[in-house]
Amino acid sequence: MADIAVLLKQVPDTNAKIVVSDGRVDEGAVNKWSMSPYDEYALEAALTQGGSVTVITCGPDRAKKMLTDAAAVGATNLMHIVVEDLTTLDSNQISSILAAAVEKTGANVVFCGKQAADTNAGSTGPGVAEKLGAGCVTMVSELSGDSSGFLALRPSASGMERVRVAAPCVIAFDKMSTELRRPNVKGIMMAKKKAIETMSIGDLGVDIGSASVSLDNQSPPAEKPAGQKFEGAESVSIVVSKLRDEAKVI
Repeated sequence: MADIAVLLKQVPDTNAKIVVSDGRVDEGAVNKWSMSPYDEYALEAALTQGGSVTVITCGPDRAKKMLTDAAAVGATNLMHIVVEDLTTLDSNQISSILAAAVEKTGANVVFCGKQAADTNAGSTGPGVAEKLGAGCVTMVSELSGDSSGFLALRPSASGMERVRVAAPCVIAFDKMSTELRRPNVKGIMMAKKKAIETMSIGDLGVDIGSASVSLDNQSPPAEKPAGQKFEGAESVSIVVSKLRDEAKVI
């Protein structure tokens, strides 16, 4: 059984309303935060391995709740790297922080989601693998074996393929057919007593340098025009015309 580090990110819930103010997403207006969905599958995959599972997140103080939620379903150790504003960091800096945190745990197997639900960048898995000098398999939808020889199913140019990889490795998960476990009352009560190891970037002893990417502004998508409703056979020609000339779908 391998000791596994699982990288988690807290993102706005998929049903949360996103407000843009002065060219930035107003995080203070987000009414609900959740674990990034693909990270949930990474956590589930790690828990099924049976060894020690250390969950790691990088983010503001509110991210501690997500770590406690992970403990409620079976995570062994909780690590929080405090960064109040992740938008000030680029993907290379975040990968450096997470790789240093993984090294601190001693784990040589890392699971994460294929991409975060807020940025959809998909850079964390490959970035951390590069920093650790580890193998990396992404978009994994099925996993078997252990660190002596994981067998991962992922898409390829010609369909699906199975890839064998051993530790040290980073595996980034897509949605899996596995049903996600949910916390029971006992798990929730035990998680409240679980200690969270909290540290700063400086505590990790890693030099992340300066960001090479800066965010100019964010903007909401354009509002969709009001819908149109047509009834009766006499409207068929109008509908066809609109589908052809306006929607350009026929």
